[in-house]
Amino acid sequence: MPDASLPGVHHITALCGDAQENLDFYVGVLGLRRVKTTVNFDDPTTHHLYYGDAAGRPGTTLTFFPWPRATNGRGGAGMVRTVAFAVPPGSLAHWRDRLAAHGIEAEDKTYFGEPRLHFSDPSGLPLALVATAPVEDATPWTDGPVPADRAIRGLHAPVLPVFSDDRTAALFTDVFGWPRTGTDGDRVRLQGPGTGVGTAVDLLVRDRHPSGRMGRGTVHHIAFRAPDSEAQRAWQSILREHGLQVTDVKDRHYFRSVYFRDPTRTSGLLFEIATDGPGVHVDEEDTALGQSLALPEHLESRRAELERALPTLSVP
Repeated sequence: MPDASLPGVHHITALCGDAQENLDFYVGVLGLRRVKTTVNFDDPTTHHLYYGDAAGRPGTTLTFFPWPRATNGRGGAGMVRTVAFAVPPGSLAHWRDRLAAHGIEAEDKTYFGEPRLHFSDPSGLPLALVATAPVEDATPWTDGPVPADRAIRGLHAPVLPVFSDDRTAALFTDVFGWPRTGTDGDRVRLQGPGTGVGTAVDLLVRDRHPSGRMGRGTVHHIAFRAPDSEAQRAWQSILREHGLQVTDVKDRHYFRSVYFRDPTRTSGLLFEIATDGPGVHVDEEDTALGQSLALPEHLESRRAELERALPTLSVP
């Protein structure tokens, strides 16, 4: 095993419809901070919107590619089922009322002894707010519409559908070193070695899952944290030694990424290992995070073209 562990989830990236609708919901309703407004580096005429805590830390970030012309997706095998956020204990009544005031119906559920609200975003992405133990190093965004004592802390255990005869659980336990910490019906919780938010996943283990279809309201990939590039390279080698096809390192400006997907070892889900740094502050001061279009150096010469092609976004 490499010297560095994978502490937890780095970020989750999903697909949505209208960019402004997405921004209005995640900032105006859920109270997250927009920490980066950039573009899809593989398709720079498409926005890439980042939402997170006050500092945009790994473990708090949900990002989106807006595809307004795309058809609705269908959740199922090969994609994250539910994106969950951690909120303070005792805050769910407030959240239920807040969601209802915005015309959003939420369903009460409990897994692993944690009460939660389940609902969907405007593009149909399944979400959950989970009342869980306070996080000491939490830095919730407090300049938004949600009071600090109720604000989202970061990502909580996302739900990954896996097949009962796949080896995905063994990838986490035997390769990642994430032990099983509980079972609730057909859900298995796996706990990473990090502290704070975004340090667990829930596997939804079933003999069958419906087939998924990528589109609006579905998750494109889930990324796990590597502390630095050295640790990432070590994991790249380890995964290849276990027979997984891992990409070369991709420079995503705010982090470095490698990707892998396997029919049984990841149950068809696209996994990424992303470095913690350099982070969202590499090209913007803290007070300016997310407020204007940020471009990597290799796209800066196309700024005028891209600004004309991209929709204008207004603060909710």
